[in-house]
Amino acid sequence: QVQLVESGGALVQAGASLRLSCAASGSTFTYYSMAWFRQAPGKEREFVAAITKSGARTDGAESVKGRFAISRDNIRNTVTLQMNSLKPEDTAVYYCAANDDSRLSRRPIDYEYWGQGTQVTVSS
Repeated sequence: QVQLVESGGALVQAGASLRLSCAASGSTFTYYSMAWFRQAPGKEREFVAAITKSGARTDGAESVKGRFAISRDNIRNTVTLQMNSLKPEDTAVYYCAANDDSRLSRRPIDYEYWGQGTQVTVSS
């Protein structure tokens, strides 16, 4: 099993940038495709971005394309979400997730392992 710990959440103003990190431990990091999801109060968990095991391919939700970028470091066992031009509607708890399938998925049900989440709040 892999353990995931997110960090980097904060309260920022609209237009700011923020960098979230997810540290993985307990298993071979390259066994897993990785993703970020987010969940706002009263809403369902929403796909943000995903990256393959090697980092060669990524996928991102339309709402964040051009603003957010996912990357991974397979030496340091981390996955990062760089968020630029933040908007109030980006406010949510952001979760890191791992999936041992090679395919990229946008469905939360396809991810076996989850972190505890980190809060991002964007004020207008």
